[in-house]
Amino acid sequence: MFILSLTYVKPIEEADRFMAPHMDWVNAGYDTGMFLASGRKNPRTGGVVLAKGERAAIEAYVAADPFTIEGVAVYEVTEVAVTRTAAGLEGLKD
Repeated sequence: MFILSLTYVKPIEEADRFMAPHMDWVNAGYDTGMFLASGRKNPRTGGVVLAKGERAAIEAYVAADPFTIEGVAVYEVTEVAVTRTAAGLEGLKD
């Protein structure tokens, strides 16, 4: 599993300008089965996505995010070898 942590590098107003295409990108990530969960950071400095798949494919997908293309946010991609989960989340294990 991967944690995609995005951090805004431009003002929130810039992020808001590209939020609709970014959300289309997020929804497509769910449609393909790559994304498992996502949400905003609090305070609103970016967001986090839990994803599964091959690192190269995930990194290529991150590069196609409108936030990345427009220089609104940068991503940190962290791979996690999940070995234990709460009941109902067994699908997160490697």
